[in-house]
Amino acid sequence: MSDDHRQDDGPDSDAPDTDIDPVTLEILRNQLESVATEMGHVLIRGAYSPNIKERQDCSTALFDASGRMVAQAEHIPVHLGAMPDAVEIVLEKDPQPGDVFIVNDPFAGGTHLPDITLVSTIAPRDEVIGFAVSRAHHADVGGSAPGSMPPGAREIYEEGLRLPAVRLVDGGEPNAAVHDLIRANVRTPDERAADLRAQRAANDRAEERIGELLDEHGETLLDAFDAVIEYSRDRVEAELAELPDGTYRARDVLEGDGVTDEDIPIQAAVTVDGTSIDVDFAGTADQVDGNLNAPLSVAKSAVYFVVRAITDPEIPPNHGCYEPVSVSAPDGSVLNPNPPAAVVGGNVETSQRVTDVTLAALATAVPNKVPAGGQGTMNNLIIGDRSGDFTYYETIGGGFGARPDKDGMDGVQVGMTNTLNTPVEAMETEYPLRVERYALRPGSGGDGRYRGGLGLERTVTVETDATVSLLTERRRTAPAGVDGGDDGATGENLVDGEAVPAKASLDVEAGTTVSILTPGGGGHGDPADRDPNARERDRRDGKVDSR
Repeated sequence: MSDDHRQDDGPDSDAPDTDIDPVTLEILRNQLESVATEMGHVLIRGAYSPNIKERQDCSTALFDASGRMVAQAEHIPVHLGAMPDAVEIVLEKDPQPGDVFIVNDPFAGGTHLPDITLVSTIAPRDEVIGFAVSRAHHADVGGSAPGSMPPGAREIYEEGLRLPAVRLVDGGEPNAAVHDLIRANVRTPDERAADLRAQRAANDRAEERIGELLDEHGETLLDAFDAVIEYSRDRVEAELAELPDGTYRARDVLEGDGVTDEDIPIQAAVTVDGTSIDVDFAGTADQVDGNLNAPLSVAKSAVYFVVRAITDPEIPPNHGCYEPVSVSAPDGSVLNPNPPAAVVGGNVETSQRVTDVTLAALATAVPNKVPAGGQGTMNNLIIGDRSGDFTYYETIGGGFGARPDKDGMDGVQVGMTNTLNTPVEAMETEYPLRVERYALRPGSGGDGRYRGGLGLERTVTVETDATVSLLTERRRTAPAGVDGGDDGATGENLVDGEAVPAKASLDVEAGTTVSILTPGGGGHGDPADRDPNARERDRRDGKVDSR
């Protein structure tokens, strides 16, 4: 995860129609992004659970009073693109100074239940001028299995505590009833309370810093909210105008929904028309019995990520980047399900396939910007005991697809997630787990002129009776190579050396060993064109079999 504030060329040449001079606007933009980043630092440093303080599975952003994102930290794509829906729901609740709303309902502003969002009003002068928003993946929010990600869930009620947008803090006074309700419905209540305090502290810091900026700049700060959004929109539209107009299509599948193993098609038609882009998921499967249904906010988030990936990464990320983009999916489909559909896997796995299929469609339009297929999964591993003593959750990196001009990256998070790993020392200190092996998988990247990145092997011994849950993909459908490149290796899940399904929940005894072998990335270009020096380097570095 990067906290760098990258400097673009500044808004000099494309400055929006505003009274703010370009230099002042650039200063204010960077100050707003710094506030969002500082929020993230406060949240990560104040959190109790390793999932947030070590893996940094959280995101922070600033919104204006009308619910438009003004600035974000460089955190988790699937969190950030879906945040506006949470703020939109809160706006319907007549937020007042001193209010903090909590929401995780996927059908009303959330993504999946473990991702809890706090939306706090920013009112340094007793008038709401914006919102501070933090979203964090909590290691347990109740439900039928430790970790709140049961692979076989058929209804959202099995996945944990469902919170519509309600006041966690009302006019500055904590709502004890809501706090008590949360504690009574989760397996690790003290950990949840501590992580929520960290989220509140992050949001409070934003109000403090925005108050300082308001004192420094006065009403110019509020004008800057409009100006930075307009600036980003103009730059994204200029980038889209350079793409060839047309409709580009692609199709891919998910490997079963946890209830059946049948493939679930995801289909996209991406239309570029001047300065706009529309993504239509007509032809995608109907909502499924299992938990791979994804709220439309998740599909939108994936599309926004792809648009950011094919346009200039120096464009400031805010609401303006989203304005030229429209996304639709049939009502009642796997990308726009109706309650009480189970959705916990949609946020983590279906979002990855939406990213893959949208990138694949655009590969025809911008072949010089789209890589080969990446691992296409978050490799979700959850281990916990039913008594609530502990819950470990992790997404595990894999291979990044080879790029048109260079090899893919090894053992990284790909697509809609951007977390770190849990360090071995922290993992073994916090949980009754022992890491036996953590290494790259030689030969797992697809061959090509440029080689796909390698997957990982993570082998863990569970030192107590526990429940192991797996939500994974790309176990039978390989990450695709492009332009003659070979496919990456598929992943594999093993329990005591025996293969288990991509989606599974198992009660295991102490001493059981769980191994996750993650997929590699696809190769790019004809393998015959690979530089011999690069091949020798692959052998020397152990990335391929030496024979």
